[in-house]
Parts: sequence; C-alpha cells; structure tokens
Amino acid sequence: MKRWIRIVLTVLTALVGITAIAGGVALIIGAATSSSVGGAVPDRSYLGGSPFTSFIVPGLVLAVIVGGTHLLASLLVGRGSPSGAFATAVAGFGLLIWIFVQMMFIPFSVLQAIYFAAGLAELGFVLLGLGLLRRDRAVTT
Repeated sequence: MKRWIRIVLTVLTALVGITAIAGGVALIIGAATSSSVGGAVPDRSYLGGSPFTSFIVPGLVLAVIVGGTHLLASLLVGRGSPSGAFATAVAGFGLLIWIFVQMMFIPFSVLQAIYFAAGLAELGFVLLGLGLLRRDRAVTT
C-alpha cells in the first residue's frame, strides 16, 4: 500500500474512531443521567420504533463496535500491517451499516451524510491501496 494512502486511511479511521467513541459515551451518559449532554443525545422519541428503551445499548455499539473497529484499523494501517486493509474494510462496512440502521429511526442529519461519505471513502482508499482501482487494469476482450 502506498504511503500516502496509509496516511489518509490512518487519519480517517482514527478520526471516525475517536468521534464514534465520544458519541457513544455521550449517548451512554445522557441515557444514564437523563441529560441531553449539551444537545448531543437525541430525543428519546427516536427510539419509538426500535427495540431499545434507552440509548445505552446504541451508545455501547457506537463506542465499542464502530469506534473500536476504527481505532484497531487505524493502528493496523498505521503500522503497515498486512491485516490493515481488511480491518479498514470491516470498519468501513460497519460504519455504513450503522448509518443505514440509524436512518431507519432518526430523521436525516448532516452528520449521517458526513459519516456515510467517510465509510465510502474508507472503502475506496482500501481498494486504491490494494491496487484494484488502477487505470491500467482495463479489461481486454
């Protein structure tokens, strides 16, 4: 994987991971204290059609699964590990799934679009890093 792609993926996955953990912690604290944590916790009415009665489980999933996989991917890519591309792909797909599910319950937000684009960018850079999006790979018949 080219150095510049590793740097971009390391920074992108680290940023998504850190913000996912911060968001998850805010959801957990907000649910545990019935506080809006400065507006970071959505209204409880968003949980109406979901299987959850509070934001504790979604907060844990956001922090541990989404944030954790992103930080692991950032660490692996940053160190040049052969598993870095796979870890980033898992984290990117996980983020896309998180946003899809979230959009079923929460009205559209600009943050959803930003994080969806981040997930697509992660997957695109993985494909670039693996050499699967090169121009000279044209199919000949």
